[in-house]
Amino acid sequence: MQETILDQKQETTASSSSSQVARPKLGFLGVGWIGRNRMEAIAKHKAGEVAYIADTAVQNAAEAVKSAPEAKQVNSLEAIITEPTVDGVVIATPSAFHAEQSQLALEAGKSVFCQKPLGRNAEETKRVVEAARKSNKLLGVDLSYRYTAAMEQVYKVVQSGELGHIYAIELVFHNAYGPDKAWFYEPKLSGGGCVIDLGVHLVDLALWSMNFPKVKEVHSQLFAKGKPIDVCEGKVEDYATAGIELAGNTHMQLTCSWNLPAGQEAIISATFYGTEGGVALKNVNGSFYDFVAERYYGTKTERLCSPPDEWMGRAGVAWAERLAKGEGFDEAAEEFVKVAEVLDKIYGR
Repeated sequence: MQETILDQKQETTASSSSSQVARPKLGFLGVGWIGRNRMEAIAKHKAGEVAYIADTAVQNAAEAVKSAPEAKQVNSLEAIITEPTVDGVVIATPSAFHAEQSQLALEAGKSVFCQKPLGRNAEETKRVVEAARKSNKLLGVDLSYRYTAAMEQVYKVVQSGELGHIYAIELVFHNAYGPDKAWFYEPKLSGGGCVIDLGVHLVDLALWSMNFPKVKEVHSQLFAKGKPIDVCEGKVEDYATAGIELAGNTHMQLTCSWNLPAGQEAIISATFYGTEGGVALKNVNGSFYDFVAERYYGTKTERLCSPPDEWMGRAGVAWAERLAKGEGFDEAAEEFVKVAEVLDKIYGR
């Protein structure tokens, strides 16, 4: 049986500590839908012990405790990070708090797994990565599409060199809905609109698959309700397109949106075109959760991977398993900064 990317990462990433943590004790800050999903996935795979739960919304905490009755409910991040038995914190709060909360946890000597974006801009992201480096703690971000079985197949093809020179990458993420929380529409709280919410995943997938080449130039256009906007106007974009030129003569095109009349719930794809063929990650039937991997040879399509695939929460499980192995800071965390820098360029920051 072929190893998965998750297995390869766990085996090849050098441990910075010889100590082993058996089922690390974890605190969960923010247990709404996503936070609770990640908590339940980690518990299901026995990758970590759900020791503490904190959420400002009483109903969220109450629901989470039903899934983890052994956990202690507390009322703040401070209550989690001052507990000496806690090994790591899983953060799923609104974006405005990610960087500060992650930094506080890292400085308190706790490893961190945070929802994306890690920071609202590259500067915030750099501060968190530097805090992880100084404390020698494992830092993870929930860039969950890396861990889909379909993207695993796409990554293998890109890395194999079988596509020849990859000269074009097309990235699409249209969400026919929009976020249902007001803070998403406040740039000071969210850091931006559909680009930082959705595009971050695709920019990460493309750069990661290409081994993070240098970004030479970025051109972009942002829209809100059909009209061009500038980020300084105090609005967030609901449609965006960006052309990104990479070293090695590779052009990357990103298009993403909220509330687009897409004719289905979502259109998601990452397609790599090379001189010897193509490969793509694509959602099926408008689903946010079901993906295929396809290999292209001229007019012929070969299916590499099909649903079902229970990938949600897999990134958090991988982080917890690495923490159990005693891993500390990983220089790959600099990838979070590189992605944030591209988003800053798209926003003209």
